[in-house]
Amino acid sequence: MNYPYQKNVVIIGGGPAGLGAALMLAQRGWTEITVLEKRPSADYYEPDKSFSYQIDGRGQKLTDLLGLTPKLADVSVPSTDFYFTLIQKDGKRQTTKLPIADSQRQTAYWLPRATFVELFYQEIAQHWRDSIRILFQTTCIEIKQHQENLTIIAQSRDKQQLSFTPTLVVGSDGLNSIVRQTLHQWEQEKSHAFAMQQFPSPSTGLKYKVLTLPPQFPLSDKEGDLAQSTMAYAIRSNFKGRNQAISLGLLPLKNPAQPRTANIITYPEHKIWQLETKEEVEQFLKQAFPQLPLEKMISPEEIARFASSGGGKFPIPQYCSGLYRIWGQPEANQGTGVILLGDAAHCFPPDIGQGVNSALEDVYLLQETLAQTQDHLSEALPRYEKLRQPDIKALIRLVQISYPWQYNQDPLRKRLWSLNFFLRLLLSRGLPFLFNPHSFLLIQNHQLSYSEILAKSNRTTQVLGILGGLIVLILISSLRIEN
Repeated sequence: MNYPYQKNVVIIGGGPAGLGAALMLAQRGWTEITVLEKRPSADYYEPDKSFSYQIDGRGQKLTDLLGLTPKLADVSVPSTDFYFTLIQKDGKRQTTKLPIADSQRQTAYWLPRATFVELFYQEIAQHWRDSIRILFQTTCIEIKQHQENLTIIAQSRDKQQLSFTPTLVVGSDGLNSIVRQTLHQWEQEKSHAFAMQQFPSPSTGLKYKVLTLPPQFPLSDKEGDLAQSTMAYAIRSNFKGRNQAISLGLLPLKNPAQPRTANIITYPEHKIWQLETKEEVEQFLKQAFPQLPLEKMISPEEIARFASSGGGKFPIPQYCSGLYRIWGQPEANQGTGVILLGDAAHCFPPDIGQGVNSALEDVYLLQETLAQTQDHLSEALPRYEKLRQPDIKALIRLVQISYPWQYNQDPLRKRLWSLNFFLRLLLSRGLPFLFNPHSFLLIQNHQLSYSEILAKSNRTTQVLGILGGLIVLILISSLRIEN
């Protein structure tokens, strides 16, 4: 059933959460949906932001709802076919299949960010052009309060200003969201609901750069020895020490004609950030990777681009407690509702692969609350916030504890993490009524909320603490008896 207020939506940010929200709303009968996206196209390739996504069961709740999971599977590498090749500094290789600790886990799909966004865009172009309009190279520059409505001021690619007075504003514009920042400015004197609360993590502040490699690049000078697009690679360097050693990490791609991206993740003080010219970068890479035919793998233009790139930095885990605001009466076409989704409300390092999946789950849960309230925004948005707030808080805690040492920042702490991981795994299999697996594994169960996962993890920690205390008391008592 269509309601008179199901129109005039402005979505700021055309990434996975933004386009997913547009499709969800259109499917629910909303019309006049406008997406403002600063990038020039859906499949725009940004060398330093060429992320790969693993869309797991949590993210597939939305793709299932939209009928897109079969198409997702067609353009992705499934987790069941994930093979990993380690190339050592001497050229020795070892290929293994990613172990599946949970046989009941729903198949996840690996694909580049641009491919995933393009999947949503093509669905809009083919089936929803009457309801959804995407304005590329268009940026929201200001949000104004006008009586009981909000007015969105945007600037188009030709520098013209556009004005919108929507019933619903969706802020899916990332960590530096103008929507969230504006809400914070308006309310900071009486509330800090839209201020980001930050929490420490061992992976915060790590820096990354990306090398773009040709499709099926050569792995050696031997003829026909080429990289496989569906294979993941970790290539170790010849250097040692935290400020010298690097690795090239490549995730799998379905399309063999698509360029590969090699991620380099280091401490900020690593030598690679001190290299300023392409000659310095070229020399460093040749010394680091003598096992690779770098001249055949990396073009001079790519080395120059890499040298000039500032790279990126892992953010600190953070979230805001406020997820919505309402002005006036949107149901009477005399007001505006605002909702924050994805990184605009919660942002963190990529340690547990939940950035895109939590954003897609945001959209899915918003759909559920809209369905429960028959799209009555004054009821749906507060219900969404109450439902989602505990999970977002739990998610940020899970980011802190689940797998922050995977980037080899501290070998000792990584070993301790591994010991904790396997101890919980073994105990959970032997005594499942008493122990749960490590939170890193629990996250892969999309049927559990983040709050439920954290509760299970904390319970196991408490039991281990009690058992550890009992063992210490028994040992002390034994020593006293002997003496």
